[in-house]
Amino acid sequence: MNIYESLCDIIGGDYVSRQAEDLYIYSRDSGTQPPRHVDYVVMPKTVEEVRHILMLANRERIPVTPLGGGFTLSALVVPHKGGIVMDMKRMDRIIEINELSRYALIEAGVSQAALRAYLKKHHPRLQHSTPEAPPTVTIVGNALIQGHGHLTPRYGLHSDMINGMEVVLPTGEICKLGSSALSPSWYARGPIPDLPGLFIGWFGTTGVVTKLSMKLYPRPHYREVLVFSSDDIDAIPEVIFETTQLDLLEDFFLIMQEKPDWMNHIFYVVILSAHFEEELAMKMRAFTNLCNKTGNGNTIKVVKDLHPALRTRFLDVPPKAAVAADFRKGGGFQYSAAILPFDKVPAIWRKGIEIAHKHDMIASYVHQVLTCHSIMFSFNYSFNRADNNDIEAARQAIDESNRFTLDIGGMIWKGEADAQKLVMEKMDPGTANLIRKIKKTMDPNGIMNPGNWEVS
Repeated sequence: MNIYESLCDIIGGDYVSRQAEDLYIYSRDSGTQPPRHVDYVVMPKTVEEVRHILMLANRERIPVTPLGGGFTLSALVVPHKGGIVMDMKRMDRIIEINELSRYALIEAGVSQAALRAYLKKHHPRLQHSTPEAPPTVTIVGNALIQGHGHLTPRYGLHSDMINGMEVVLPTGEICKLGSSALSPSWYARGPIPDLPGLFIGWFGTTGVVTKLSMKLYPRPHYREVLVFSSDDIDAIPEVIFETTQLDLLEDFFLIMQEKPDWMNHIFYVVILSAHFEEELAMKMRAFTNLCNKTGNGNTIKVVKDLHPALRTRFLDVPPKAAVAADFRKGGGFQYSAAILPFDKVPAIWRKGIEIAHKHDMIASYVHQVLTCHSIMFSFNYSFNRADNNDIEAARQAIDESNRFTLDIGGMIWKGEADAQKLVMEKMDPGTANLIRKIKKTMDPNGIMNPGNWEVS
């Protein structure tokens, strides 16, 4: 069978490519992972086209890698074993905004920027949780990798905000999960069996999500930022606990960078929002008083002369905190992200500095508090993409960071294939066996993004 012609028959020749220049683009991402072989790139427009592509691939046992924005930096959507990259960008419809029930029904290719602009124009009282990522990042892709955004400390991870989904299984069946399985409305995920979990965190190894219902939230009229600074690493868990204990913040993250010198401190950035001026003033007073009480005026202090440019950056949606990272000549950047309980932060903070210095890098952190129960700690590593030695140093730093994360009882977020192997080696054997059984049942021919979550 001529695979290229069959793909053209399904979606049209304009949306299938095997040209070298296109395959080159889809064979790599911006992280440290080496490029890999790609055979075909397809851009479906409808769920039926996705279905027929998967039926063809399953019959011919051709690997398929679904791709949203392609910004994971850890090669999650770069094929390990060649085959088809399924770029979802043409599936870009915002199908429904239900203002009363506060949800958006969208296709897999809808970007963060597209939904934000649409809500601002047509539903200005609503907002969605926006990740600190390029505006072309897709909402579906970010939710499926359990991403986080500017509303995460208040409402949870983006995967927690999923009401339901339409998914195409590797064998071609189309399923609707959540309330849409019973109703024309996509308003809730339960109380039926929680099947969306079979596709969240699996990196496209169980099927292709074509539609998603995401929760929307009230958009407040007022927003303000408070910044505290400190040099006491050991006090971080207590400060996080006390800050989140008030249960009044919108967003909360920590940043630090060794250069320039004025950035070489721990900065606690608290974003507050309100519907009324009096409400905002009350929250500002509460957090200022908390800072003074927690630090006794010494351990932690309010930054009273925050530069206007920083204020604007922090209040942006999403906040542009990561632009403080040490970007080297050559433009390479990747991070190892650890999900941790608060008490582990001092140890991993010090280890991050040690790893960065070992590889001749400047230590740079951005951490977001996740749902007031855990923290996402990112080891940030910049490298020169034209310097193989620099790339290798960044890879080694990422590997050391991943291993330390697991050693202290943390979890690696959206780790590359090598990181996934470390996770699987440490994982409870019964859990690893369950993953193997689920993948085998859902994808009997092993065509979906093979090389990810491989269980030996």
